[in-house]
Amino acid sequence: MNQFEQFWSTTVDLLWGLPLVIFILLSGVYFAYISRLKPFTGFFHAFAILSGKYESKASPGELSHFQALSVALSGTIGIGNIAGVAIAINLGGAGAVFWMWVAGLFGMIIKFFTCTLSCLYRIKDEHGVEQGGPMYFIERGLGKRFKPLAILFAIAGLIGCIPMFQVNQLASLLHVKFSISHLYTGIAALLFIGFIIIGDVKRIGKVTGRIVPFMSVAYFLSSLVVIMLNIDSVPTILLDIYHSAFGSEALYGGATGVAFKEVLVTGIKRAIFSNEAGVGTEAMAHGTAKTQEPVREGLVAMLGPFIDTHIICTCTALVILSSGVYSGESGIIMTALSFNQTLPGIGELLVYLIFILFALSTMVTYSYYSIKCARYLFGNKFGGKFIYVYLGIIPLCAVWTQTTIINIIDSMFALMILPTLLSTLLLSRKVIDEMHRYFDKH
Repeated sequence: MNQFEQFWSTTVDLLWGLPLVIFILLSGVYFAYISRLKPFTGFFHAFAILSGKYESKASPGELSHFQALSVALSGTIGIGNIAGVAIAINLGGAGAVFWMWVAGLFGMIIKFFTCTLSCLYRIKDEHGVEQGGPMYFIERGLGKRFKPLAILFAIAGLIGCIPMFQVNQLASLLHVKFSISHLYTGIAALLFIGFIIIGDVKRIGKVTGRIVPFMSVAYFLSSLVVIMLNIDSVPTILLDIYHSAFGSEALYGGATGVAFKEVLVTGIKRAIFSNEAGVGTEAMAHGTAKTQEPVREGLVAMLGPFIDTHIICTCTALVILSSGVYSGESGIIMTALSFNQTLPGIGELLVYLIFILFALSTMVTYSYYSIKCARYLFGNKFGGKFIYVYLGIIPLCAVWTQTTIINIIDSMFALMILPTLLSTLLLSRKVIDEMHRYFDKH
């Protein structure tokens, strides 16, 4: 292991200890307690909001509720759902899936709080465009003395939202299956992302609004076919997930040799990488929604972890666990082999096609997040030029090792979680006031 890899390995071990996992879970428990789980009663109301029933052209913001959710989902429904789940099972065993579910449940309530704040404390930029996200609600909601937290979030977001994992996994796939050079894949990704993001968030909203529904339904139906063909093994798998999370295998390592702490941390870490609850990235997307009611977008944001973790990630987990494929390959290859076990030839092809769509849509959304952080740090004029630095880094991501990429992203996500959750805890009573006002009114 060279010094570069060693540095990031040490950093992620330092940041992603049990204290951070406990902090995330306790934050979710606190939000659930002070809200009395009331946001969950608006679960179906969120679908009515998505339909456009409550939209007004006069409302501040740039994207419709549906487009804002599509942008957020294109960043979350992606590689984490295919490759990330495979890596979680490979590292933490079946029990990691259970803790992904737990993190997803708390993720729904966390997203309600962070995304409501994102719309509540929006700030107009130099061009008069409403901007939302953790750095803005930290600065406006908590005051200038908390600005170092906002800067920490923006720096970590600027680096953590470079689509390293997406480009790296796509490069691995194309190299293994078609012998395409990693560098060529990186250059192709650079050109694709550059073409889309030279525009603005409205173009990104239109692109993701078309890709996300198609790829999500296609992947769900493909997974459902595999699961139904292996339906006899599903009850046993669910029991294995439970026992691996709590039973002697989890506590003492058992057959998988994975300790309880490793199962817990791996499950939470991979769930957060997948649905991004508490990270703050999703709040940047939802902060663009056209609405005069911040709670409305908070309710829409809750659908993200549900769709991402409880539906898409569960599908991937059941496919992998029912296939019995536990290879040492990269996450995407492992998932593809699992599909191919049940659907020879066709399964592998489906995964690769959907994976490419997932990767491309996530790259586009992440570019928006990263550049938005750059603009916050350096202003529109100089921050906008970060796009060229951003594009230049992409080919490098294709040639780095998977382990290094994961460690860099996990480290940056940890540094984003700290200011996002801390500020949300401090501002949580503002969300409660807005929630009661909205529910009483509607």
